[in-house]
Amino acid sequence: MILVTGATGQLGQIVIEKLSEKIPTSQIAALVRDAAKAEHLTAKGIDVRVGDYHNSNSLLAAFQGVEKLLLISSNDFNDRLGQHKNVIDAAVKAGVKHILYTGVTMNDIQTSPLKPFLEDHYLTEEYIKVSGLSYTFLQNSLYAEVIPMFLGENVVETGVFFPAGQGKVAFALREDLGEATANILMSEGHENQTYHLTGSETISFAEVAAILSELSGKDVSYINPENEVFVGALKQFGLPEPIIQMSVLFAAGIKNNDFNKIYGSLEKFLERTPTNIKTYLKAAYTL
Repeated sequence: MILVTGATGQLGQIVIEKLSEKIPTSQIAALVRDAAKAEHLTAKGIDVRVGDYHNSNSLLAAFQGVEKLLLISSNDFNDRLGQHKNVIDAAVKAGVKHILYTGVTMNDIQTSPLKPFLEDHYLTEEYIKVSGLSYTFLQNSLYAEVIPMFLGENVVETGVFFPAGQGKVAFALREDLGEATANILMSEGHENQTYHLTGSETISFAEVAAILSELSGKDVSYINPENEVFVGALKQFGLPEPIIQMSVLFAAGIKNNDFNKIYGSLEKFLERTPTNIKTYLKAAYTL
């Protein structure tokens, strides 16, 4: 039995969809916090189990009979490491044989501006290593889907306004990462391995602006503001402080070239070239 946590989240749903295309749904379990939100999974014959990263007893019950467990990292940043530890401890107690964890691939977390925000991924990996579980670490690059989140819906009209300097990122689409993850789950020979899952090209936000210009036929400028100017603009839009700080930190990490290495693992597990950013931007902005 393969169990996918975060099964109603964006990545989890993709993984389950890809798994169900190739193996019987009777071999797939889904961990959710609210069964009412997973009725579409139950209708497909998937074993929906209710559990919460904060509730160890619920996790222990949900993991019974599971051989492979995909721990999709929590998007609740309030003690994320503690939540992950609860999952790992319950997996050990339940007799899970193999855990796969979705982290992040970075050049050096210790020198990154994003260390306060992302270090818990690496601390989770260390905790898994000492747990005794067989593991596979899926270190994902930044999702391409964060580009519209950082730039807004009207970027073609307003321009690319983001303090990332000339830093580059090997962005990967969530759809591609979910498909590769499903392929890894369905195959053997991944024990105690770390895979860096990135796109096959690196791109700067100046190049994003150039692509948007080409696709739209308009002159989309790239503005690399000072942090104070960027923060002031976000406050004018009324964004909450946590979102502002997250945007500033990610811009700083990108400027620091924390995500600019290309690895071949994603292409290997997809058995095709990952979707390129021009294709993604054309679809995301319907250009």
